[in-house]
Amino acid sequence: MAHISSVRAKITSVLTILSTLAGSAAEQTNWPSFRGPLALGISTNAPTVATWNVEKSENILWKTAIPGLGHSSPIIWGDRLFVTSAVNQSKNAPLKVGLYGDPASADDNEVQQWKIFCLSKKTGDILWQTNAHEGMPKVRRHPKATHANCTMATDGTNVLAFFGSEGLYCFDLEGHLRWQKDFGVLRANPTVYNDAPDPEGASLEWGFASSPIIYGGRVFVQCDVLSNGFIAALDVADGKEIWRTRRDDTATWSTPNVCADGPNPQLVVNGWKHMGGYNLQTGEEIWRMSGGGDCPVPTPMVWNGLIFMMSAHGPRKPLYAVRADAVGDVSLARGAATNKYVAWSALRGGSYMETPLIYDDFLYTCQTTGVLSCYRASSGDLFYSERLGSGDDGFTASPVASAGKIYFASEQGAVYVVKPGTNFTVLATNKMGEVCMATPAISDGSLFVRTQGHVIAVGQK
Repeated sequence: MAHISSVRAKITSVLTILSTLAGSAAEQTNWPSFRGPLALGISTNAPTVATWNVEKSENILWKTAIPGLGHSSPIIWGDRLFVTSAVNQSKNAPLKVGLYGDPASADDNEVQQWKIFCLSKKTGDILWQTNAHEGMPKVRRHPKATHANCTMATDGTNVLAFFGSEGLYCFDLEGHLRWQKDFGVLRANPTVYNDAPDPEGASLEWGFASSPIIYGGRVFVQCDVLSNGFIAALDVADGKEIWRTRRDDTATWSTPNVCADGPNPQLVVNGWKHMGGYNLQTGEEIWRMSGGGDCPVPTPMVWNGLIFMMSAHGPRKPLYAVRADAVGDVSLARGAATNKYVAWSALRGGSYMETPLIYDDFLYTCQTTGVLSCYRASSGDLFYSERLGSGDDGFTASPVASAGKIYFASEQGAVYVVKPGTNFTVLATNKMGEVCMATPAISDGSLFVRTQGHVIAVGQK
């Protein structure tokens, strides 16, 4: 009997290991939300290529046209890739990219179709498409934005698309609507500009961009808007609201993230006067911090017991490394760089648009002008600040990485491949031939790039 018990124990142990390995492989194959699992932006299951040529179809596996405008990044589950788009029914919607300071809204207020596309990851064929909503936009957008900015999220059963004021929609993998949620009109207006109240900003409408995430059977959304801002948790099965916590902050275009490290699993959010962590189960505030840039965009990153917050608009461009056990108000005193819960900070180290990437023990942050900085993530030591490109390109899409290569896509369509480490080394520069505003996805050794008109699969050919 003892021998049988021992054999059973060994079989159980082997099955557990195999199950863990299978789960790990599935996580690497799947890219279920913005920047993949927990927004890490890293794939490890298969190497990706460093060079390709779209015009000559070198290392281009497929290229599929997507109508309309959308900055949502591709998400992937199994063999299915999902993107959204807003299709103007009267004209070709305008898009103005590059480095400029025009705050006016885009002329794109005609009737739109908010669409979801499901593609085959292997072939690029459109398996299905559906209209989530049709009508005139309830808010205007920034000239560089679209009416479909938010990246989708999936758990392999549910597929979520968030279109801001046009609602949150949940479909199954075949495109059948399961439920929808109307949060009302969500006006993300820049009422603070250059670190000071801006009364004129209330008339500017820049659109909504915070993406939903799924964790533990719940959908989490961050809606920092002109009035009645909030974060909320919904049941992914039916869309019923579990909790909602009021937030009093300026407009935020950042996607929330989950920190399961430390004593309190928490939802972490960026902000100008209120970045911080909230209890995943109840929505109660755990910690808070002020002192961000006044138009927060980057998603918080979690690594090795630290939560990284950054922003870079107005006079403050901070990068903070906050300990995962933080509680209460952890804001830095004037002139301080650390305190009990802030492990380190770089008060001029944050990026405006891009979410940082942490690869091994290095943190990479890229400015909209292409200045790339490399820090030691554990200590804040700066190794370099060097420029990608000539300085004429704008950078909005966030970096992703695989197999010793980090990919930075410029708005003008150049993808710079950078070698990780303390020395600044550009391995290759690849031209996509179209505007690139969306963050790429990686799955099974292929890079999936969303351009202004296409989704393009890049891989060994």
